[in-house]
Amino acid sequence: MVAASYLRSHGYRVLRRNFRYGRGGEVDIVCRHKDILVFVEVKSTTNPEMGPVFHRVDAYKRKLLRRGARNWLRLLKRDVPTRFDIAEVYLVGGEKPSVRVLREAFGAESDREDPIPVPPRVQPS
Repeated sequence: MVAASYLRSHGYRVLRRNFRYGRGGEVDIVCRHKDILVFVEVKSTTNPEMGPVFHRVDAYKRKLLRRGARNWLRLLKRDVPTRFDIAEVYLVGGEKPSVRVLREAFGAESDREDPIPVPPRVQPS
């Protein structure tokens, strides 16, 4: 997986890919970055001209990510600092895949009034 390799090469320790536990919660990648437990949603595109990929992480998808994160934390049975990132993977024909990680893309709380994430800080590839 391109995103997991990218994260590893940038100091993340990948703990699990495609985490599902219980009903409805899912997380593409669970990893550690320094002292923070990071839940990463991966979105890819072959057409970057369609705009930023993070726009496809809508309120419903964020709800599923939060649910998956809560399930992971229940299994962990302790409080740790967490954050939600989005990894955008660009797969343009004939080119090396590129990845852009949007750190702190959204919070752990519900965002009913913010249906589209605000562009967060970007970690360049």
